[in-house]
Amino acid sequence: MLNPWIRGDGVGYYAYVRAPLIQHNLDFTRDYQNANESFRENRFDVNGEIRKEYRTSTGHLDNHFTVGPGMLWAPFLLVTHAGVILAQKFGATVAADGFSAPYRYVMAFATGVYGFLGLWLSFRLARRYTAPLWAVIATLAIWWGSSVPVYMYFNPSWSHAHSIFVCALFLWYWDITRGERTTRQWVILALIAGLMLDVYYPNVMLLSVLVIEATEQYAGLLRHHSSPSVKFLSLLGHHAAFVLIVGIVMLPTFITRTIIYGGPFETGYVAFRYFLWWTPAFFEVLFSADHGLVSWTPLLGVAIIGLAWFAFRKPKVGLPFLAGLLAFYFFLCLYPDWAGISSYGNRFFVSMTPLFILGLAYLLERVAALFASRRLAIAVSSAVLSLFVLWNLGMIYQWGIHLIPARGPISFPEAAYNQFHVVPMRLKSSLESYFLRRGEMMHQIERGDVEHLKRNAEP
Repeated sequence: MLNPWIRGDGVGYYAYVRAPLIQHNLDFTRDYQNANESFRENRFDVNGEIRKEYRTSTGHLDNHFTVGPGMLWAPFLLVTHAGVILAQKFGATVAADGFSAPYRYVMAFATGVYGFLGLWLSFRLARRYTAPLWAVIATLAIWWGSSVPVYMYFNPSWSHAHSIFVCALFLWYWDITRGERTTRQWVILALIAGLMLDVYYPNVMLLSVLVIEATEQYAGLLRHHSSPSVKFLSLLGHHAAFVLIVGIVMLPTFITRTIIYGGPFETGYVAFRYFLWWTPAFFEVLFSADHGLVSWTPLLGVAIIGLAWFAFRKPKVGLPFLAGLLAFYFFLCLYPDWAGISSYGNRFFVSMTPLFILGLAYLLERVAALFASRRLAIAVSSAVLSLFVLWNLGMIYQWGIHLIPARGPISFPEAAYNQFHVVPMRLKSSLESYFLRRGEMMHQIERGDVEHLKRNAEP
C-alpha cells in the first residue's frame, strides 16, 4: 500500500524534516524545485526563479504547513539517513538528499504506522464503552468508509494520518486519567496536547474536552467552599502548568514561524479577520457537493448520530467528546477554505476519527440490542457497513483518477453513474497499474491535475 509520493501540501510538511536533516537550515528551495508540477507551477517564474510573492518578510520561502509531521517522521528518517550514508561507504550510489527512494518509502511507511496506531488507540477508546466486537467493527468501517485511506496511503506526506494518532492519543489518555489526575499525568497530557497542536492547528478545538471538564470541576469546588480551597488551588496550578508545558512543546512551531514569518504567532494561513464571521458555512461543511463531510462520506453522518446518542446516555464523558467535535465543526464553518481545496471528502475531519469510531461503535451496540440474536445483528450490521465501505472505495477511486474533480463541487448523479458503470470496468487495470506501474500512474494523475487547473484558470 505504500505510495512514496511527496506532492501538494505534503511538499511543505516534508520540507520541515528534509531541509534541517540534509541541509541543516530552513531553506526550502530544493524541496519546491523537486515538487510535483501543480505545486511548482505558480511558485516559479519562466526563468525558474521563485516568484517574489512567495518570499516572506524575512526572505524565506513561504511554508505555512506545520512542523509536527516532520517531528514524527524524524526518528524514522534519521535512521534512514544514517543507513544511506553507511551504504554509500560500501559503494552504493543512492543519493543522501532526502528525495531518493529510501527516504520516501520510509516516510510513507512511518505515516502508515502512525495512522494505524491512531486507529488502534481509537479502538481502545471505543472498547472502554462498548463491547470489543462493536469497537473493532466500527474501527474497520471508519478506516475504509471515510477519507482515512487517502491520507494514510495515497497522500502519505500530508498531515492527516499523524493527526489521527495525536488526537486519538490525547482523547484516550484524557479519558483514562479523568477525575483525580496526578501531576505526572497532567504533564503527560500536556506533552500530548502540545504535539497535537504542532501537528495540526485546528486540533486546538479538541481542548474543549478539558474546558468542559474544568468548568464542571471548578463549579463543584465553588459550590462546596466559600473560599479558595487546597483542591481549588491545586487544580488551578495543574491547569497553569498544562498551559506552560503545551507552550514549551510548541516551541518548534513558534521558532519556525518566527524564522519564516517574523513572529511566533504568524502562521501564514488566512488571518482571523477574513474568517466567515457573518456567513458561516454551517450547511455546506456537512452537505455541500464541494467536499461536504456527510455528502461525500455518509458513514460519518451515522457516526455523528451515534456520538450524540452516546453523549445523551453517558453525559459525563460523552458531552466533552461531543463538545470537541462541535467546536471543530464550528471552527471549520468559519474557515474560508472549509472545503479543503484539493480534498477527498472534508479531509479536515480526519482528525476526528477517534470520535467517529466511538460514535459508530456505540450506535452499533445499541441497535444490535434490538435484534433477536447477536449473530443476526452482526450479519446485518456487517452487510450495511460493507455497502458504505464499497461506496466510499469507489468514490476514492473516482477522485484519485479524476473521474470526478479533485477541486470544487462534483455532480453526484454523475458520480453515482460512474460507481455502477465506469468503476467496475476500469478498476482491474487501475489496480494493476497502482501495484505494478505506480510511477507511471502517478505521473498520469499529476498531468490530469495540472490540465484541470489550467482549464479552470482559462477565462
